[in-house]
Amino acid sequence: MSRLYLIFFLLVSSAGFGQNLLGKYLDFADEQYAKGDYIYALQYYEKAMDLDSNTVSILWKYAETLRAYKDYRRASYYYQKVYEKEETSMFPSSLLQWALMEKQNGNYNEAIELFKRAKKKYSKDKRTYNYLKSKRELESCLWAQAALKDTANLEKIELPKGLNTVNSEFGHTISQGQFILSSMRSKRENIGEEMLDDNYKNRLYHTVWKDSLKEVSPELLEALNSPEVNTGNGCFSPDGKRFYYSRCGGTEAQFNCQIWVANYQNGKWSNPNPLGEIVNEPGTNTTTPAIAVIEGEEWLIFSSNREDGKGAMDLYFTVIKNNGNQFSKVRPLSAANSLDNDISPFYDSEKKRLYFSSSWFDGFGGYDVFYSELKNGRFEEPKNAGLPINSPANDLYYFQDRDSIYVSSNRLGIQYVKNPTCCSDIFGFRHPHIVVPETKQETLAELNKRLPVTLYFHNDIPDPRSKETITKVNYINSYNDYIAMLPEYEKEYAKGLSGEKAVEAEEDIESFFLQYVEQGVKDLVLFQTLLLEELQKGFQIRLNIRGFASPLAKTEYNVALTQRRIMSLSNYLRAFDNGVFAPYLDGTAKNGGKLELVGIPYGEYTANQITSDNPNDIKNSIFSRAAARERKIEIQSVSYLETDSIFFFVDCIPNVITLGKIQSGENHFQFSVHNNHDKNLKITSIKTEGDLVNFSFGSNLPAKGSVLVQATTSTKLPNGIFSLPILISFEGYSTPIRLMLLGETPR
Repeated sequence: MSRLYLIFFLLVSSAGFGQNLLGKYLDFADEQYAKGDYIYALQYYEKAMDLDSNTVSILWKYAETLRAYKDYRRASYYYQKVYEKEETSMFPSSLLQWALMEKQNGNYNEAIELFKRAKKKYSKDKRTYNYLKSKRELESCLWAQAALKDTANLEKIELPKGLNTVNSEFGHTISQGQFILSSMRSKRENIGEEMLDDNYKNRLYHTVWKDSLKEVSPELLEALNSPEVNTGNGCFSPDGKRFYYSRCGGTEAQFNCQIWVANYQNGKWSNPNPLGEIVNEPGTNTTTPAIAVIEGEEWLIFSSNREDGKGAMDLYFTVIKNNGNQFSKVRPLSAANSLDNDISPFYDSEKKRLYFSSSWFDGFGGYDVFYSELKNGRFEEPKNAGLPINSPANDLYYFQDRDSIYVSSNRLGIQYVKNPTCCSDIFGFRHPHIVVPETKQETLAELNKRLPVTLYFHNDIPDPRSKETITKVNYINSYNDYIAMLPEYEKEYAKGLSGEKAVEAEEDIESFFLQYVEQGVKDLVLFQTLLLEELQKGFQIRLNIRGFASPLAKTEYNVALTQRRIMSLSNYLRAFDNGVFAPYLDGTAKNGGKLELVGIPYGEYTANQITSDNPNDIKNSIFSRAAARERKIEIQSVSYLETDSIFFFVDCIPNVITLGKIQSGENHFQFSVHNNHDKNLKITSIKTEGDLVNFSFGSNLPAKGSVLVQATTSTKLPNGIFSLPILISFEGYSTPIRLMLLGETPR
């Protein structure tokens, strides 16, 4: 045998051996993934990638396992690699999953751009889940960016040691002096996150509970658990004698759950049995029971994947009768249901709110906690429970006990060994017992954090071809007419294009309406709520509003147009909620509160001169995205109407400086300080707390003039999302102007 032939034989044999080993690794990894043993599966997918790191299907399986293991950062990286290799041709949801992982990492700017790209990619069939989810998540990320500015006034409860571990814990209820939870752990002595074994199940535990406890040792609820199945959830009947919970067979990839009930009396559990087929419909997954007393009736609310649902898991209810022995026909809770999973309900009978978790509605990440209020016998549209109850991770199993709130989450801050978002811990919050009143300056900063609020208009609206500076048009009517024109915008902007180019043009315009036009009204609603609260305290407030227009008409005409647009906002506020703002606008409020809108129409002076001003080029001068972005007004700053206050004289543009996601080290930005006074002012200092930003500026601020401030961040900015006040002090005035600097640095 020649040496050349021998070498060839060895190479072929080696390649065959490698391929055989690769197949074994993949088969074993697939088997572990199906069982829900993601740590073990990851190890063998990694062995497979050592042999073949380019095959897209292996990268896809690895990314899917990382997502299941809740390692969102690494999952994002591998979904990106998959998408860049196959662009959804092999794995249609690769782009969507990449975007979802960026959202769960809290990278909203990146997620927005990816969801916009996904909308275009999936727009060939707008009925598909991938398209509908991409569109929904684009709106959700825009909401999250605005909602990050709000955090509920809750303080974190330090829970006793031993309640949480490096495994997953889920809180369910506190009743009769005991905390009932479930935990995913093995009966064996574990150190760290272990691979699954036959003993590794989700089981119900309980522990004695009172506020003074520093440490607890949860014990298994032996009477309710079974070695063959996963057991979890839990709620008591109103009399405390019945306990409803879930038992689930199968693997994590394909659970088959049923709701069971057990008797509880004198501290003892007895007679655990599954509910009948009215609740546990054969062939369905039925779980997360909750008890609610609504209008004198005892309801069992639960989640199930029945055929009449909107999505995978939806919320349903049945009325319990005859002390738990009879159940009415099961009906869906339609207001809370979506195309995604809607699970873990809890009913607050005092506020008449149904809390639940979902990954569909406006949220910060994966599953968020929402609530739907019961009014006039109907549940209303769900609202996000906000920060800090929610986070970019998965937030589930909300429940309350007296003044305390509990939620289970895999957010950053859990106990873990390998993956900082691998597992869930129980978090507790309560309202502070002592509330420190806000100062006026803090209130002003809170309002300015909501700015700018930008509102958009169709071309030459309101009152087309008018030279008047006043109008009777209410902005919200103008907005509704504008939204109704979306099909016309899509048609006109795509004119002359075909195929994918036409679809992309239509998607660009639709994304503009979502990202800017509709979001502007959502921002306005949130801002006006805070504004009304301050006016009701008797404060006198001025809104500074800038007007813009596209360069289609002459500057003189555009100045009048922007004045009408500013007035349409005043008309909206005057008419809102049966005229609740009218006394403040008129200066007749009994509490002395006052609202003044100061409009500065810019017209074409600040219009984008690149935008077409050719009246014959209707596509680009009216219906293009570039032209539409110029037709707007902005509420840019808020100040108090006090003639002896520096707030009356000075505007800072912008009042809230949003840097977005920045790198560590020096970052540059600028803002201007404008003097509305007829005399000169002198800036004595501009600084942040901790001197984290260096400022360069001229100290003399001339009458009716401006100073441009150049700023450079230091290398000591906080990690993650930060909010820093910028304080500008003036000679002769004791209270500084306060701006807000928002951004995010690498963690």
